[in-house]
Amino acid sequence: MKFTTLLAVAASALLAVSCNDPYKNVDADIAAKAKANIATASPERAKALEQVLKDIKPEYREGMAYLYAYMPKHDIDTLSTSLIKENIEYAYKAYETYPWVKELPTEIFYNEVLPYVCVDETRDSWRPMFMEIFGPMAAASADMTSAIDTINKSIQKAVNVVYNVKRKKPNQSPRESMEINMASCTGLSILLIDAFRAVGIPARFAGTPMWVSREGNHNWVEVWIDGKWYVTEYSPEKLNYAWFMPRAGKADKNDKATWIYAASYAPTGMNYPLVWNRHDTTVYGIDVTDRYIALYKSQQAEEGKGSPVAIRMFKKSNGSQSSADRVAGKVKLINLNNDVVATGTTAGPTKDMNDYLVLYAPVNGIFDVEYTDKKGKVQRKRITVTGATDVTIFAE
Repeated sequence: MKFTTLLAVAASALLAVSCNDPYKNVDADIAAKAKANIATASPERAKALEQVLKDIKPEYREGMAYLYAYMPKHDIDTLSTSLIKENIEYAYKAYETYPWVKELPTEIFYNEVLPYVCVDETRDSWRPMFMEIFGPMAAASADMTSAIDTINKSIQKAVNVVYNVKRKKPNQSPRESMEINMASCTGLSILLIDAFRAVGIPARFAGTPMWVSREGNHNWVEVWIDGKWYVTEYSPEKLNYAWFMPRAGKADKNDKATWIYAASYAPTGMNYPLVWNRHDTTVYGIDVTDRYIALYKSQQAEEGKGSPVAIRMFKKSNGSQSSADRVAGKVKLINLNNDVVATGTTAGPTKDMNDYLVLYAPVNGIFDVEYTDKKGKVQRKRITVTGATDVTIFAE
């Protein structure tokens, strides 16, 4: 065989190998970690995972390799390859559809848009459904911030899921919550994160295992805008001004149980504390407590609100004070000169069980809490405010 023919054969073989290499043009570190993680699966399963990588568009491969690199062991072993493929293809469809996605740093897109899971919920197909529901809203939005606002204000009606402690489990997937039309703060947060991610908005799970007041735990959502993380929830809220900020801002840095955490798909050196599944160490976390403390302090300094008065209204004084027995009613805080200093509406049964109305007394002293009972009669309860004050009223 002539030397030139040998060269041609060698070049052809090299080209074939190159074309069959699914890690070609993939970041070397990501490729190495993906290969190592896939190697923990059975030979047949490893072959199936790499086949998906070969079958998708070359420009999607690094994103898929990133997911493989940090995929929990149970997903490496069992996650449907069709779901893996669907997740990647729809994530990149969002990348190609919405202008803000192309402006995201690669690491943000990979870690807060691409993942198919928020924490430890059931893995199900949500991207096609949510792109169909929320895609038109995103397309009609001027920018990502506007899309966040529109989706947040529309999601409850769009998916028909409300807060209810009677849900089947805390960590419901979107489809599980939509099947029963209810979820706790954990399930609602997963719903909102996936709705955002479906249209290329970076979002992640956040929360605390325990408020410093020992009243319970809570989970919510963070969204990434122009290099910063902002607080939001499954309801219309001004970014960074959620009802729980006064509690989050009081987290104790000496007590990890009260820290504020954000979840991460990639390893961080610590775990996200899953209070419903305390032995699970497959979800990674980031300590963001300092940011919440600083944010709350800055808000207090700006607003000069005064002393917080937490108000809860229940049906009966001799009845249950559970979430389902709460009453949503208009309340006024009135000083001794009969001036209304603050107004608001108490949290009803569909609000988070840790959510309650907080009004602010401009100074410490004696005030009346005015409300209307179930018979339509105006009632007043006199209170003394000396710093943070808790008040319970009844609609009976």
